[in-house]
Amino acid sequence: MIQNTLKVNTSERGIYDIGGHVKSLIKESGIKKGICNLFIQHTSASLILCENADPSVKKDLETFMVTLAPDGDPMFTHVAEGPDDMPAHIRSILTQSDLNIPVTDGSLALGTWQGIFLWEHRHKPQRRKVIVTINNS
Repeated sequence: MIQNTLKVNTSERGIYDIGGHVKSLIKESGIKKGICNLFIQHTSASLILCENADPSVKKDLETFMVTLAPDGDPMFTHVAEGPDDMPAHIRSILTQSDLNIPVTDGSLALGTWQGIFLWEHRHKPQRRKVIVTINNS
């Protein structure tokens, strides 16, 4: 088993591809068969497996989420860090804080169109940490 912390700097709200970093950690580990667990240590960002080819998917996801949890909505009382504070927490609860992906033949067993992404839910730049644990089976 190995465990590393992946540090991701975000510049704004958006979806950031972290798959390449995770693939590098798998390769460095030398593990050929097992499971890769990713866990984000934040309550206003999340992890997603998503379409990795068409950028309109990311745009559509953001459009959908803005409808569910709009910034500055007066129904929210938790606004300590601004109008995107509570919506960011809602977004992270509706998505995922962890992912589990099989490792097969030393590679992530992702489908053709799947990618691993960190979804930043805050507007201001952030420094996010993702714990990556790779277990041998």
